[in-house]
Amino acid sequence: MSTYEAAGVDIEAGERAVALMKDKVARSRRPEVVDDASGFAGLFDASALLRYRRPLLASSTDGVGTKVMIAQRYGKHDTIGIDLVGMVLDDLVVCGAEPLFMTDYIACGKLVPERVAEIVGGVAEGCRLAGAALVGGETAEHPGAMGPDEYDLAGAGTGVVEAAAMLGPDRVAAGDVVLALASSGVHSNGYSLVRHVLREASLSLDTVLPELDRPLGEELLEPTRIYSLDCLELARAVDVHAYAHITGGGIENNLSRSLPAGLDALLDRSSWTPPAVFGVLAGHGKIAQRDMDRTFNLGIGMAAVVAPDVADAAIRLLAGRGLDAWVLGEIVPGTGQARYR
Repeated sequence: MSTYEAAGVDIEAGERAVALMKDKVARSRRPEVVDDASGFAGLFDASALLRYRRPLLASSTDGVGTKVMIAQRYGKHDTIGIDLVGMVLDDLVVCGAEPLFMTDYIACGKLVPERVAEIVGGVAEGCRLAGAALVGGETAEHPGAMGPDEYDLAGAGTGVVEAAAMLGPDRVAAGDVVLALASSGVHSNGYSLVRHVLREASLSLDTVLPELDRPLGEELLEPTRIYSLDCLELARAVDVHAYAHITGGGIENNLSRSLPAGLDALLDRSSWTPPAVFGVLAGHGKIAQRDMDRTFNLGIGMAAVVAPDVADAAIRLLAGRGLDAWVLGEIVPGTGQARYR
């Protein structure tokens, strides 16, 4: 007799996973969330937007990429959801939007309730750190298409910004200062190259290298720093003109997206020393500087373009929030590119 369970889908495991993640999801709740008894949809009270004169909704969708393969190999699943939130919601804050809510999607070869609960717990914690609510999601079992220990996750987020307060290239002016906001590590980009280096250099995730004070697997799984609340507070306190989320493409490519056509960001490479993990990858992988530049964040997870007279105050404010920041460069006449001196 053919059954869904015989085909590899365990409905009861899915129900156990939902029960296990319930309390973790509740920690990300915002007061605007409205319960839907059916559970088919997440509800958010839009009357909360009435405080805006012209509210613009912002949305973003992303995944974690092949960093999930490191999590699977190392057997650590409780922080990969934080990475997802960082990838999705920190894109929203670039335009000045406050993240409101998020949904997630997990596809797995075999639904292990405890593992799914760990993953979703990370998503909920990331939402809490971003000030957003996790209002729903979906877990799909794909036997035959994915191995029993394999999974992937993606998500979508929604935020809101007052139209008149939206940040971006049109606010950037010559003489502005570019601030670097420190990353927590590799974050969630470049892991196809990371895995290539591990394979070619025969590096185990359990290896403790002299340059690092913990196993390589733990270093590579350090969760992505979530900047949403820091960036929103900074924009409320000082004259911020633009942000750039440093993700795939590196510092230059992402910062260029936040520049107008007639201005460049002139950056000082000597203003910081990239964290040791990037030296480990470059050394063991024999990666050229140009490839490092366009693949990794190199220790800078977000950049802020601010008026020159508020740069020092901005750095002090961020330091008070436990976030290292420094002057990375300045805005000068040019062709809309971020470049090093």
